Amino acid sequence: MNACGLIVEYNPFHNGHIYHIQEAKKASGADCMIAVMSGNFLQRGEPAVIDKFHRTRTALNSGIDIVLELPYIYAVQNSDLFADGAVKTLNEAGVSTICFGSESGSISHFITSFHTFKAKRAIFEETLKKYLDKGISFPEASKHAYTNIGLTDQNIDLTKPNNILGYSYVKSIMENNLSISPLTIKRTNNDFHDQTITSTIASATSIRKELLKHNALTAQILPAIPKETESQLMVYKDKSSIWHQWENYFPLLQYRVMTMSASEIKAIQGVDEGLENRIIKTAKKATSIYRWIESIKTKRYTWTRIQRMFVHILTNTKKADFETVHLPSVPYVRVLGMTQIGRTYLNRQKKQMHVPLLSKLTRNQHPVLAIEEKAAQAYYSVLPPEKRNSLFQQELQSPIRL
Repeated sequence: MNACGLIVEYNPFHNGHIYHIQEAKKASGADCMIAVMSGNFLQRGEPAVIDKFHRTRTALNSGIDIVLELPYIYAVQNSDLFADGAVKTLNEAGVSTICFGSESGSISHFITSFHTFKAKRAIFEETLKKYLDKGISFPEASKHAYTNIGLTDQNIDLTKPNNILGYSYVKSIMENNLSISPLTIKRTNNDFHDQTITSTIASATSIRKELLKHNALTAQILPAIPKETESQLMVYKDKSSIWHQWENYFPLLQYRVMTMSASEIKAIQGVDEGLENRIIKTAKKATSIYRWIESIKTKRYTWTRIQRMFVHILTNTKKADFETVHLPSVPYVRVLGMTQIGRTYLNRQKKQMHVPLLSKLTRNQHPVLAIEEKAAQAYYSVLPPEKRNSLFQQELQSPIRL
């Protein structure tokens, strides 16, 4: 069976994702569509509005055959590490292609850009260091470095968010010499960061903003999401009483910081360059997550970087926990859900995998899976005990089967 891999978050799943699945299947000719999906905390350092299991069910009812979990240690990371974990997971799953959406829409531009980067890596790194030394953020320094080697022209503008991620996917495939063909389709009708819903294909950002602002599925949202997303959003809210957002976690995060020493905070992943002192100094005066991030944010420390750091504080994830990130492969592959086609595919593929194929949290589990358990406990911690315990039980059950 021929499998195509997608790298996703589905926060929430919307009509643009259906378009992506359909076009990817057409471009790849795949028999089986495999999505590797971030868990309960996402790449930009945010909690997902609904948990990974309800997002998995939406995906399986919308054209995906297997949903694999991207481990937390890769999911809440910069684009290169996020991409590396996702690509290596899909490689273990045996995909022959990976298809991603981009502003460019031309895979040849990404491949040419990788060769340009490889040839001019020394210039890129020298430029990057020069701008970082000036105290600006990594994303801004990267833009200057890419511009200096010619990778921000109209063919492949690496200041665009989906181009950046797509380039990271291609780079991971090529640097690891993987037998995977990258494919891309052009994003349609909206920009990744669009704040408002203007058509039936809208950005996840605009849908979340409307959803959380009104705490309801408004008439503006409904045309932009499939019925299955509408259903799972309501099912999850009935079970939990909320849709998750950062402000739910503010009291817990503030408590964590105010009861930790500077050395304890310094040991947390992402807390570098004396940031622990700035975090402690601003904690007591903060009245919301938004205001707290605003008080820490500088031109060097971006909003996203601070959000990721806050997730790691919330989950008590330390720098030492990330030592496995640079290993040649992922430590395991965890299945969140599958269709009948997915089951047939995995029954054949699992004999060729080099790492364990897992279906749930277990005793004596891998250290990376133990981090996953902590992340799940942190995610559900804002719910009443009976709801928290009930939803956490999903971690101990077999994958969703449709």
